[in-house]
Amino acid sequence: MSDAALPDLQGRPKGGLLKKLILFPLGIALLGGGGFGAGLYYAGERLSPSQEVLRLIEQDAAEADAEGETGPKRVPKAKPETPVFETQYYEFPDALTTNLKGSRRFLQVGVGVSTQYDATVIANVETHAMALRSDMLAVISGFAEDEVEGTAGRAALATALQDAINARLEALEGFGGIEGVYFPSFVLQ
Repeated sequence: MSDAALPDLQGRPKGGLLKKLILFPLGIALLGGGGFGAGLYYAGERLSPSQEVLRLIEQDAAEADAEGETGPKRVPKAKPETPVFETQYYEFPDALTTNLKGSRRFLQVGVGVSTQYDATVIANVETHAMALRSDMLAVISGFAEDEVEGTAGRAALATALQDAINARLEALEGFGGIEGVYFPSFVLQ
């Protein structure tokens, strides 16, 4: 039997409590520190996926140069430098309601327009809103019920409204500028 397992005169093992008080926190500190160190080691070595791809491409290019490959070399695609324009939107305040051609049903639509030109186009739309609403009602009433149903029908109606709005703006202001027509609400009854 070992000395640590022998009880002293009071019936307690010799030095057992003191060893536990010292070794237990020391063991926890060593394990925690080891885990922390291993985490730092692996995290420091790892590359992000994009960095790893770039490293592999550079490595392939270096190997190709070392092997003396001839022929065209790969050139990475450059991002095109196209200007990005801000799109401005305007929604007519009230919905347009009109009967459809050859039908007892009517169509009620909210109409919005967009442009990537400056604020002058939107100002022109606001200035001539009454004339534009009249032109839009005339265009909508020229469509039959089956012509406005479905996605294709809405797209055809939007194109027709865009043409009418631009024609009116060109006649009044010399420039249209409306690039899109949208329907925030579309009710066929």
